[in-house]
Amino acid sequence: MCGRFALTADTNMLALRFSFASEKLLYGPKYNIAPGQEILTVVNGGEKRAELMLWGLIPPWAKEEVAGYRLINARAETIAEKPTFRSAFQKRRCLILADGFYEWIWNGRQKTPMFISLKSREPFAFAGLWESWKSPSGDVIHSCSIITTTPNALMEAIHDRMPVILPRETEAVWLNTDIENSGTLSQLLAPYPTAEMQAYAVHPLANSPLNDNPACIVPTQR
Repeated sequence: MCGRFALTADTNMLALRFSFASEKLLYGPKYNIAPGQEILTVVNGGEKRAELMLWGLIPPWAKEEVAGYRLINARAETIAEKPTFRSAFQKRRCLILADGFYEWIWNGRQKTPMFISLKSREPFAFAGLWESWKSPSGDVIHSCSIITTTPNALMEAIHDRMPVILPRETEAVWLNTDIENSGTLSQLLAPYPTAEMQAYAVHPLANSPLNDNPACIVPTQR
């Protein structure tokens, strides 16, 4: 699964990299993003635009917002069939922007947080799905889920799943709302190349989402 990540890049840099307007975007660096928080996404509504969404997909039929707390991830192998994700997979796909994510290695009762990023340290996009939900009081909430897949060789030693990181050249395909063929889309949901990724241990500060500062991603000795 993917239950915590970071996005520390400057918004102007992100706007240039992912081709969206940033003039009205208020989003600062975040070093320890947790489920239930607003995260930065890119969607295609005729043109690419940045949008803040709640992390944890709330299905349109949900009676309560808390339903999204259980749906922070969607498995690549089953999203084409599961009623919860099937429609979003065909029609409501998004990029979820990040420049690293966390997983934990357990040694007995002690867990060590690991920070995983591209070796280049450049920002990247998780493959995401989003939905629009209207609360009983009439509020409309946009929420999303990160798609996960089998691990590459780097991640195998850390966890049995990893988030889908889209290669830059496939991002436009993922956002193309004219494409609804599940076979075409599923081919994009592969493990990211091991050779382009790195992982290192970080301070236990990262264990708590209450800690959101640069110290969370500083390498430590294991």
